[in-house]
Amino acid sequence: MLGYKIKYVKTKNVYEDIVSFYDAIKDKNFTAGKPELVKHGFSNVIVFPAIDDRNQVWILDVNNNKFQVSKNAKAGVANLAPTTIIDEITKSIAGWSGRVGANAKKAEKLVVSTTQELEMLGL
Repeated sequence: MLGYKIKYVKTKNVYEDIVSFYDAIKDKNFTAGKPELVKHGFSNVIVFPAIDDRNQVWILDVNNNKFQVSKNAKAGVANLAPTTIIDEITKSIAGWSGRVGANAKKAEKLVVSTTQELEMLGL
């Protein structure tokens, strides 16, 4: 699908939630940068430094030993409303900048490298 990159990592260990998985990776080195645990809506997500407002690598929990690594807009409660409002006003035209272009391609590559790096950790 245009502008989206989703990969999955299955771990050997079982993690109670995304917070416990974050605790296991927070001090590890990743090409995408240092992981951070942030609140996004009602959920916690692990994110890496944003490339721009439309491109950031996220890690979400699927279940206790499966995690989704994806490219998404910048996470955080403070970013929810502005992104939604801008997309609504421009009828999502503003969102296309995050789906195509150099930053989008960079984020997609970081999704792949982050997935590979997580797998190499053997968690």
